[in-house]
Amino acid sequence: MCTGIRFTDPAGTMYFGRNLDWTTSYGERVVVTPPAAKVPVAFERAGDPERGHAVIGMGIIVEGIPLYFDCGNDAGLAVAGLNFPQSAHYATEPAPTGVNVAAYEFPFWVARNFAALDEVRAALENVTVVARAVNDELPVANLHWIIGDETGSIAVECLEDGMRVWEDDVDVLTNEPTFCWHRQNLRNYISLTEDEPAHVTWDKAELIPFGSGPGMQGIPGDYSGPARFVKAAFVNGHYPEQASEADNVTRLFRTLGSVAVPDGCARMADGSYEKTLYTSGFSSARCTYYHASYDDPQIRAYPLSSCDLSGVHPFVMPDAA
Repeated sequence: MCTGIRFTDPAGTMYFGRNLDWTTSYGERVVVTPPAAKVPVAFERAGDPERGHAVIGMGIIVEGIPLYFDCGNDAGLAVAGLNFPQSAHYATEPAPTGVNVAAYEFPFWVARNFAALDEVRAALENVTVVARAVNDELPVANLHWIIGDETGSIAVECLEDGMRVWEDDVDVLTNEPTFCWHRQNLRNYISLTEDEPAHVTWDKAELIPFGSGPGMQGIPGDYSGPARFVKAAFVNGHYPEQASEADNVTRLFRTLGSVAVPDGCARMADGSYEKTLYTSGFSSARCTYYHASYDDPQIRAYPLSSCDLSGVHPFVMPDAA
């Protein structure tokens, strides 16, 4: 389970973030890939530049390859992969023409090669995502992705009938089912409001609300993908605009906190429990990555500007104070 959101402040700065909900950590850390990094690729791609964008995000490094769970780049573009186990259908073999990208390298491929969402939209018309594992120890993860910049966001899904790129006008993505289903499901909740209900009269009885908040009655409160999508979309769409970096980071983490999963509430078939292992965020104007974990909720900042980007290998940033 996971939740991703995006919004912009009045100045146009994008804030992009996600919860990663799972049963166990993979040892993920904040990983930076310099522009000139020499990263092994799954398939030869003539269009990949020798020097790309600098990328920062949460992930692990395996055999010199940065496996990003979510990341942003020095141009202000960001991407996150979210669990999509039932509906994801990747190609089993690379296509004879066009651009082939392994599922594990998709977030890094997007962030390294593109500066804007329009560039991604155009490129995806010629892309095949292939179910190739990075090695024998890490199986292919069935994911879909939310990609955003200062202009908006898209949801990218590889389905049985091919890739679909959805315009994400609510700037939210969770898990199953497809984005199209989630977007239609929001119509079941159009009566939700942040306003306090008016007093009403039933015969001779005047009924007065207990206080603020009853306009939200009916919003789902469980931790399923559909419930989290509805709640995240409502909160993201109604949170007041903020001006400062600090206030927008607070907005990002508070919004994601409204759908965070506590331990003990979402048991898997094997008896383990999913919980929100971490919450992360990315500020496009400052190219700063923010992170807080389940056991350490303090929000820590990782500015890309603080990194030495002259190297040719991805590296793990030291933990921020």
